[in-house]
Amino acid sequence: MKDFLTDLNDQQLMAVKNTEGPSLIIAGAGSGKTRVLTTRIAYLISQGIDPFNILALTFTNKAAREMRSRIEEMVGPNARNLWMGTFHSVFARILRSEASRLGYPSNFTIYDTDDSKSVIKMLLKELQLDSKIYKPSFVYNRISSLKNNLILPVEYTSNPDYMAEDLASGIKFFGEIYLKYTLKCFKSGAMDFDDLLIKTYELLSKYLDVLNKYQHFFKYVLIDEFQDTNLVQYMIVRKIASVSRNLSVVGDDSQSIYSFRGANIKNILNFEKDYPELKVFKLEQNYRSTKTIVEASDNVIKNNKFRLPKKLWTDNSAGHKIKLIRTTSESEEGNRIAQIILNEKKDNAFCNKDFVILYRTNAQSRAFEESLRRFGIEYRLLGSLSFYQRREIKDLLAYYRFVLNPADEEALKRIINIPHRGIGDTTFAKIVVLADDNQCSIWDIILNIKSFDLPARIISLLESFGDLINSFRIVNENNDAFDTADYIARNSGIISMLKEDKSIEGIGRLENVQTLISAVKEFSDREQNTDKSLGAFLQEVSLLTDEDTQKEEGDRVTLMTVHSAKGLEFPVVFVSGLEENLFPSAMSMMSCEDIEEERRLFYVAITRAKTKLFLTFASTRLKWGNFNYCEPSRFLDEIDSDHIDFETEKSAHKYNQFQSQPVLPKSNKPVNLVRKKALIPESFVAEDTSGLSSGMQVEHANFGQGQVIKVEGEGSSKKAVISFNDFGEKQILLKFAKMKIIR
Repeated sequence: MKDFLTDLNDQQLMAVKNTEGPSLIIAGAGSGKTRVLTTRIAYLISQGIDPFNILALTFTNKAAREMRSRIEEMVGPNARNLWMGTFHSVFARILRSEASRLGYPSNFTIYDTDDSKSVIKMLLKELQLDSKIYKPSFVYNRISSLKNNLILPVEYTSNPDYMAEDLASGIKFFGEIYLKYTLKCFKSGAMDFDDLLIKTYELLSKYLDVLNKYQHFFKYVLIDEFQDTNLVQYMIVRKIASVSRNLSVVGDDSQSIYSFRGANIKNILNFEKDYPELKVFKLEQNYRSTKTIVEASDNVIKNNKFRLPKKLWTDNSAGHKIKLIRTTSESEEGNRIAQIILNEKKDNAFCNKDFVILYRTNAQSRAFEESLRRFGIEYRLLGSLSFYQRREIKDLLAYYRFVLNPADEEALKRIINIPHRGIGDTTFAKIVVLADDNQCSIWDIILNIKSFDLPARIISLLESFGDLINSFRIVNENNDAFDTADYIARNSGIISMLKEDKSIEGIGRLENVQTLISAVKEFSDREQNTDKSLGAFLQEVSLLTDEDTQKEEGDRVTLMTVHSAKGLEFPVVFVSGLEENLFPSAMSMMSCEDIEEERRLFYVAITRAKTKLFLTFASTRLKWGNFNYCEPSRFLDEIDSDHIDFETEKSAHKYNQFQSQPVLPKSNKPVNLVRKKALIPESFVAEDTSGLSSGMQVEHANFGQGQVIKVEGEGSSKKAVISFNDFGEKQILLKFAKMKIIR
């Protein structure tokens, strides 16, 4: 025990050894959060707590695997008995054993996003609704948001306020879609990702014996990245931990950046209200970054009103100043960063993998990809199509799913004519109608196809397909995941079909299928897997997150969004596109809360850097083929000027040989260069604009003079629409505006 406690600092040690009762561990960026969490679990086991009685919840399978491995190093193989994994994987495990209570088969299918959208598209056709109005992505995201807030279809459709809002928004049938979607999933014996949470909550709410069972089974509950939990996740955990009250949560409110996924920062901000006896531990020493980077991050985040008090500090050296770089366009921004990478590699012996380029939106990657290719720099783009989302992989996985769950209509629809066997859309539509008329599944119709008045050719084709699936089901009963998966791949005709395609794309698709079979083999051979069935493999695959499918690809520069970068660290970080309406996003200008989340996102970006940090922005950016002037991000002005080294155009001139200069729109107003101390002209002094009203003349620090068209909102959300002489119409949030009234 002494070995794994020796190197902890005082706060870390107290957080580890406080095992009883509720506790909140506020872990600042780079403060050893994972180390504290894993050591705390190891300490519990060393004190005689049975690992079976410890529930540890994470947000990625990768994080769970890494933590379990660390714990095993500390206390031995007994740690394998921990209930550790993502919320979705742990709750899916509980639901597998309790599914019959809710009317689901134990082998229920887990729908991914594409499956769910496919169901929605089918429902839109059935209801004869315009998919341009009821966009499948919009419908799916709205359903997901409702589920995460525990608003179920019956509650939704019976609420007159929701119905009135839908009518006013031109989507009066949304409630009906939501209800039919839920029923369709249930009929198919399928749950989407959100259902894994909703159904667990329903299970624990409806069946007190089940709740009692898990309350007494899980004596210690620990949650990683608590700031990212949504309402239903927190409600489930509260239920489970309500008997022991041994609930320990680890997180950093300053890194809460996933509200668009349903994450609720109030869970961590208000945690003490639910647990008055709470013990709070603050991990404030940063081990990752230089003193300059740590202090700059604190400069920024202290501007947020809604936060738990803490102040990061470090014993690391001051290091380099933060380089602030202004470019004329996004193309120059890409070229400038590429040139810096070459110079840093040459002068400081960095490798490509030491660099990351972070951006606010995926669309920004184009300019960086082009520049890196032009400069001959290898890179990897995170956030591209996942291996398990590729067409041929989804085809084969659909076979596996249907063999396990014949009620899965989405899987059946995908495989019934792959490879081509003469069962087209018209035939499938006929058997769907028969299933609806007879109130049974499509699989039931196929099994009894001879009983229906259909052409002999169709009966023969469907009978052959039914025999094929039944043969796969027999193989599955007596074999592990690999033997079953390999047999289905070879006998379904998919491998033969792909071998016939001699194109480069076809060869690539065949290699992908081979990779999938190898993955199943690795799963079946994995010693710690007690369940080596095809069903267990499918569950693991269906619950993989984007982070889990990211693999190291040699010595390459990484390109990714800031949202994707949380939890990672790099020696050299570029944070790009630091302009108003880009970072912070234009969509975040409606409320103080939204701006604060954007600031937390910038904080996350800064704290990814270990030794060097570059902040870049462009004075113009192409939008719809036209150059638009850009205002530097307000967040840049929040960093103490002592930490900034501003690169002037003159000092950057030597890098311009690769730059293509944009043709700028005509304007009498020059583009101001950002000053080192502040991003406003030397002589400008901002004034109070709380009394602003339409018709007034104003002067803005960056946009110059203009006339107020209208003012709306109250308090921190008050904003104005202003027509500027040289920059046109802009919407300004007054709380942050550097502006004064002229008359």
